[in-house]
Amino acid sequence: MKAVQITTYGGPDVLKVVNLDRPAPEAKEVLIKIEAIGVNYADTARREGQYVIPTPLPFVPGAEVAGIIEEVGSEVKAVKPGDRVVTLLGSKRATGYAEYSIADERGLMPVPENVSFELAVSLPLQGLSAYHILKTMGRIEPGETVLVHAAAGGVGTIAVQLAKLFGANKVIATASTSEKLELAKKLGADVLVNYSEENWHEKVLEATNGKGVDIALEMAGGRVFIDTLKCLATFGRLVVYGVASGEQSPFNPSSLMARNQSVIGFFLPQIMRKPALLQSSMKELLTFVGKGELKLQIGGIYRLEEAASVHTLLQGRKTVGKLILKP
Repeated sequence: MKAVQITTYGGPDVLKVVNLDRPAPEAKEVLIKIEAIGVNYADTARREGQYVIPTPLPFVPGAEVAGIIEEVGSEVKAVKPGDRVVTLLGSKRATGYAEYSIADERGLMPVPENVSFELAVSLPLQGLSAYHILKTMGRIEPGETVLVHAAAGGVGTIAVQLAKLFGANKVIATASTSEKLELAKKLGADVLVNYSEENWHEKVLEATNGKGVDIALEMAGGRVFIDTLKCLATFGRLVVYGVASGEQSPFNPSSLMARNQSVIGFFLPQIMRKPALLQSSMKELLTFVGKGELKLQIGGIYRLEEAASVHTLLQGRKTVGKLILKP
């Protein structure tokens, strides 16, 4: 089978198309004929050898795949060849940027006929992250105000919409350009703030009449984290799910006490360890998509051979929406 393999850490040029033996599923695994592959920042971090969990060389990157089950292991009961599925790959033998991959039966999620593979593969990382940041960690309640940073990004575009679907009264979206803010507005954001401008947090406070936001989604770190803390309401929850700036943000935890505020960490692999929670949330997301209530942004669909160019585009931060590879 054709695959993109990494034999040394580095820039996009280390992504090489090779021919590998097609893997065979073990007892509780399936073999998926891949129809769509999601490209993510985590893939670029793995490529550079900078991911939170080291990835031994050589390896085939990619965690999100959607496709058709080609073969099942001897102990697989829940699915059969021909089933449409989407999954997050976790096995060391998994091959995301490829024509085929093995996957654990427990992580498979059925894809309805009215949802394309391209839309389905746009959900596992960003969709599940947005869902659980808001619902599981942020404990969103109807009528609350939500602040979504990077609202035109993969998690952000979904979080803006889910916040509304979960009953948020007001969604405040931040982004770095007017074009990105306009996209957030089309997706349902009520207030738009350019966080590349000085004192952006004051505009957030103005939009809430000084009260602050109930939930804030934060993935930049550094100064953005510190200023986001200033935007929190009493009983507000700030959920951290990344450090895109690479800058850590020291703060005094006791500062949270006066207004019963919380800073909460989120890491999707911990959710993946709870199969029932993973399945139920993905089913809800796919239902939203199938009904047209959740609109996913596809930024571009590329051939497997264009993986290096796609990584360059992603890291250049010039794209809007999900980037997808097709074998």
